[in-house]
Amino acid sequence: MEVGSSAGPLNSASLGKNGSKGKVDSFRLHVVTWNVASAEPPGDVSALLQLAANRPPDLYAIGLQEVNSTPLKFVADLAFEDSWSNVFMTRLAAQGYMKVSSIRMQGLLLLLFSRLHHVPFIHHIQTTYTPTGVLRYWGNKGGVSVRFSFYGHTLCFLNCHLAAHMDYALQRVDEFKYILGTQSFSAADTPHVLDHRLVFWFGDLNFRIADHATGLVQSAIDNERFSLLWEKDQLTMMKKEDAVLQEFQEAPLSFRPTYKYDLFSDTYDTSGKKRKPAWTDRVLWRLRPKAPPTPKEGGVGVCGGPQEEEDAKFLFKVVQDVYTCCMEYSCSDHKPVIGTFSLELQKKVGVPLARLRAEGEWSADADALLTYSVMESFPASAWDWIGLYAVGFRSVQDYISYTWVKDAEVSHSEELIQVYVSKNEIPVRGGQCVLGYYSSKMQCIVGLSPPFQVHESKVAMDEGAVPENHYGLDFRAVN
Repeated sequence: MEVGSSAGPLNSASLGKNGSKGKVDSFRLHVVTWNVASAEPPGDVSALLQLAANRPPDLYAIGLQEVNSTPLKFVADLAFEDSWSNVFMTRLAAQGYMKVSSIRMQGLLLLLFSRLHHVPFIHHIQTTYTPTGVLRYWGNKGGVSVRFSFYGHTLCFLNCHLAAHMDYALQRVDEFKYILGTQSFSAADTPHVLDHRLVFWFGDLNFRIADHATGLVQSAIDNERFSLLWEKDQLTMMKKEDAVLQEFQEAPLSFRPTYKYDLFSDTYDTSGKKRKPAWTDRVLWRLRPKAPPTPKEGGVGVCGGPQEEEDAKFLFKVVQDVYTCCMEYSCSDHKPVIGTFSLELQKKVGVPLARLRAEGEWSADADALLTYSVMESFPASAWDWIGLYAVGFRSVQDYISYTWVKDAEVSHSEELIQVYVSKNEIPVRGGQCVLGYYSSKMQCIVGLSPPFQVHESKVAMDEGAVPENHYGLDFRAVN
């Protein structure tokens, strides 16, 4: 399992501003959208996540629509993790991923996962939502989004569920633009969705195949002549007329339409309504266009503002590798859609903002020490904390225990800071653990330690302590 940065001296010389300028790195992104029609998750999501791929993804963005949100179920999900989040978190944690962020609005759910060694470079995470249901108040339709910076580049993921039915294509476009105009973030350089360098727009967008009779559509599908249907796909038609939509790219629809299927089958709707098949479930993406040159003294044009000027110095390229549906799942009347991408970029940030490590041997027999150092530019806060995690933890909330960095500080030099950890916060039976520095201002983990062993407590066992299980580890609970 890849955790944190490599162990090494914690000093200011090792904390350069950029460890990789000029080098181009490639990252894999896996996007899933699925209208789950209130179903419970399947027992195995391996095919959906393509866990057998030769090169595993670095990031997962999973957008679901129509997650069961009946009042009783929704309240239960507020108190406990919903079943869909739980199944993805459990499956991906075992593969070395952590849930970085999530947001839910009634049946809309958006989850973001990252391989653990990228987590310290995912900063300024923010989420927001926009309902477009009845009176634009009800959240059965609308959009949820998460934005963040990834090695210094700004990304935004927007999961939408737009108005249904054939005759509402214009309303769907209006809803999308309303979502774009309504959603805002506190990030100064990217206050709106389209300000981000890369945007992914996906979900049950509900666009249908116009004009063609159901028989013609079915015949084209049966013969895998999907291109015959493209010109009557409503989203394709709308893009020809709308400048905002034209900025979004989409790979060819070279897979079966994903709606509407009979449950637990691969057969299109055989009910009395016999709904025409359609590509309702989509994944689109947009690289921010270069701003037109603005006049500058001396007659030389400069493209865009400071953010655009800085971005222009760092390569950022997007290539879509796969765009398909996943026919293995039939618990919904929609089939899930998968888009995989290669992100080729030059890192703006190549060194974590915080580096930390455990000092000496750790066990519940004695208080322990950890050491950390931070970049000069890091916005430290009295509300920052360092969490102790079991290797394989699922999210930032899965800490075993935590320590406020300022309250527990025992020594401080220009380069290194030592923090005390009480033995009562250390698991009795030990195990493989990592430390994570959480920034309250940036709302993210900005540094992870290398894994280290917490030893079993000899004293606690001799005294007859009864272990309490917490995320797979045990704590002292003396009778």
